[in-house]
Amino acid sequence: MDIETPIRFSDITAATPTRETLERDYAAINALFDDGDIAEAAARFDRLRREIGTWGALVELRFQQNTDDAEAKAALDYRDELLPTAQNHETGLKQRMLAHDDRTAIVNAAGAHAVALWELDVGTFRPEIEADLEREAKLSARYTELTASVQIEIDGRSVNYEGMAPYREHLDRALRHEAERKIDGFFGENAAELDQIYDDLVKLRHGMARKLGYDNFIALGYKRMRRLDYGPDDVARYRDAIAAHVTPLVARLMEQRRETFGWDKVFVWDERIVDPLGNPTPLGGHDELVAAGQAMYDRMNPEIAAFYRAMNEGGFLDLKNRPAKGNGGFCTGFDTVGMPFIFANFVGTSGDIDVLTHEMGHAFQYFSSRSLPSVDYVTPGMESAEIHSMSFELLAHPHADLLVGEAAADRYRRMHLTDILPSLPRMACLDHFQHEIYANPDMTPAERRATWRRLERHYTPWRDYGDLANGADGGWWQKVLHLYLMPFYMIDYALAQCCALQFWTRSRKNYQVALEDYIALCRRGGSAPFLELVRSAGLISPFEPGALEDSVAEVSRSLLSS
Repeated sequence: MDIETPIRFSDITAATPTRETLERDYAAINALFDDGDIAEAAARFDRLRREIGTWGALVELRFQQNTDDAEAKAALDYRDELLPTAQNHETGLKQRMLAHDDRTAIVNAAGAHAVALWELDVGTFRPEIEADLEREAKLSARYTELTASVQIEIDGRSVNYEGMAPYREHLDRALRHEAERKIDGFFGENAAELDQIYDDLVKLRHGMARKLGYDNFIALGYKRMRRLDYGPDDVARYRDAIAAHVTPLVARLMEQRRETFGWDKVFVWDERIVDPLGNPTPLGGHDELVAAGQAMYDRMNPEIAAFYRAMNEGGFLDLKNRPAKGNGGFCTGFDTVGMPFIFANFVGTSGDIDVLTHEMGHAFQYFSSRSLPSVDYVTPGMESAEIHSMSFELLAHPHADLLVGEAAADRYRRMHLTDILPSLPRMACLDHFQHEIYANPDMTPAERRATWRRLERHYTPWRDYGDLANGADGGWWQKVLHLYLMPFYMIDYALAQCCALQFWTRSRKNYQVALEDYIALCRRGGSAPFLELVRSAGLISPFEPGALEDSVAEVSRSLLSS
């Protein structure tokens, strides 16, 4: 795939829609549909959704880049107020198309998989929940603002939440303890507001589900995630497999780590430190890591290298940590131009490498499938999308010397693999927690915390909070933005990791074949549901008996032999 005429992020613009322009644009599309021009109606519908999507992505990105920017916050508030109106128009048109007598014409115009997705979408909205959706967005924004406001004094410096990462991984155990204690203190001080935000979100989502005819939010949440080919029972079995096959292994590895380091216990502030020499870190700062990334992609594949160069030169990377910047990392996309954008917070730890490769996997997939005929196909469901990102992290392993130096490359690979294993029970715990919360929406904050402590004992029995009061009280989960902003997302990482490890196993036998298979999967985008995409790449479904055990066993063998 050739990189076309370069585009710069600064050149991307999007008109701000209004209720009047939405009414006008959808009226025109509906008129075409009424006249029997189904193909043109579907084409204009697709273009309009791309335009609205680009505008919404720009607004969200600008807010995340500076949550203190009053103008960006006002634009986000306006977007959150308008999007339910846009969703009302969009759902109405989808309903009309789905009800059309000539189903073949609709499928020919939109695509069979898009039509299947629309059938899910129409079950997630009715006009009576417009105000609820606006309220949900505002509560989510408040969580982002609050967690982005963290400022902690440590080691003579004032740092934000992301900036605490080097201290949380420091070889000095006392400094790690201090870092976690101060983070725990921030969340403890704000626990009442965080509890209230989540309580409001849970009850709001439950209310929307009831208005739409569901018993609770679980069924609605799965539809909002556009899950076509599996459900809660499948996910529950996968969680059970993690608890049965991964949790005991991680418990043994944690005990080995305790013995290696000579600790009395493994406390929460010890879990991030894997390497007795100190976790490997990037060779340099932001500029050096960005340049090392280019060298890595040059070595990996010409197509990937050219894409990364276009991203960097076009201003589609925002990787420096700074005050008031939103936490975490993500990849967004601008559907009108087919270019993605990577947002992250580099802080000088190995996590910088992980986020650079993880979000690059998302970005490369988005770019690879940008020319697919439907906007519904450009980005797959999140469990499929995480295959691209997590596989890319592992496919970067042979090139780790460029990022951390030759001497630390094997240590980095070992650390990265080691970190994968405890992430699986953690994600299963977060997912199980959400299922229990939304099945019992009237739980009090104290009952939610008790539920979290019970589930932690099941999935992560090694976890010991020591003197961290908020964590010991069951408040750790409040650090996880996905629970507030993207309910039921967490298991997607665990499902994708099973598939990513299969790509990793394949790459150890024949790297070039594995990379070509990976690129082919990226090009398919979201043109099929999860399990079909998995099969198309020659992968075994995570729901198949033995799939998880085989993947984890391969990691275990690698760690034991290295």
